[in-house]
Amino acid sequence: MLGFIVRLLPFWVREPLLIAFGSLAGVRLGYLALSEKDWVLAGIGAAFLVGTAVHIRTVLLALRARRHPAPAAAGAGAIPAAPAPAAPAVRKKEPNAWGQAFAAVAVVAALAAAAWLGPKLLPSEAHGAPHAVPCPGGQETELPSAYKETSRVVTGAELCEALNTPDLARLLGTPAETATGVSASSNTALLTDGKVAQPEAEVEFDTYTVHVSVTYNDLSVAQYVKLMEYGDEIDVRKLEVLGRPAVLSSDHTMKIEIDLGGGGSGGPVGPGPLARTLAVALDAKDRGGYCEVTVWSTSEALPDDDVLLDITQKLLPAVTERKV
Repeated sequence: MLGFIVRLLPFWVREPLLIAFGSLAGVRLGYLALSEKDWVLAGIGAAFLVGTAVHIRTVLLALRARRHPAPAAAGAGAIPAAPAPAAPAVRKKEPNAWGQAFAAVAVVAALAAAAWLGPKLLPSEAHGAPHAVPCPGGQETELPSAYKETSRVVTGAELCEALNTPDLARLLGTPAETATGVSASSNTALLTDGKVAQPEAEVEFDTYTVHVSVTYNDLSVAQYVKLMEYGDEIDVRKLEVLGRPAVLSSDHTMKIEIDLGGGGSGGPVGPGPLARTLAVALDAKDRGGYCEVTVWSTSEALPDDDVLLDITQKLLPAVTERKV
């Protein structure tokens, strides 16, 4: 049907349209073939460009014929007739070939611009842009009793929703990245016999991984800092975040190697990439409980401390301003 409609168009509209379309299609397919290393696309793109070259040659021959029309050949042995009296001839106005060609190319250019800019102007959901991994759904199992006995406690799912926002990648300095992995849990702290709620959430990007946990115990940040004297933390710095005591520190994550080949039990546990942690008290009076935001990267690179401050300032209200 489309081919029939194209054949009905005037020559000086049809040919420029086919040339413009073939050029755009050939170049676009060639670009996709190079980026995806697909030889089938490369062949189709080359076919479009060859067809476009044929149409260009046809237009050039037609333009040459219009500029230099060939005289009508007289028959052999024919006797030229006497010239007839001149009569006022009505010359039929021919359409402007260049005007038709320009209009056709303009239409194609407008359609190409709409197709090219449309995906950039429409929301990401409309053109298949990569989406961030969503947080896990609601609680599939009943929460531990510590969550019911603690007031104003958040769950792992709620903590994940507060952390996994489109703004997180921008705060990390990698706005073009989307989350590749998300997890959340509503567990209790170790060695507390299930009496201390400790929800956790983690969002993983190609560059950085952000882990957040909230511990609802009686340990204050001041006591937390004193315990660091017996640990391996380095670059310890005390400060305040939203009027609450806080402390920055660095420590190595844990690296575990697992052998899935059946030849052994895997390598020993060793230190992983260096991580930077910001621990903030849940209230200004530091009466116990804290929120920890930890960032690390497999490349051993760490963002500036201001990044942790920005993330914590965005996250902390969702943790501390709960009504129940």
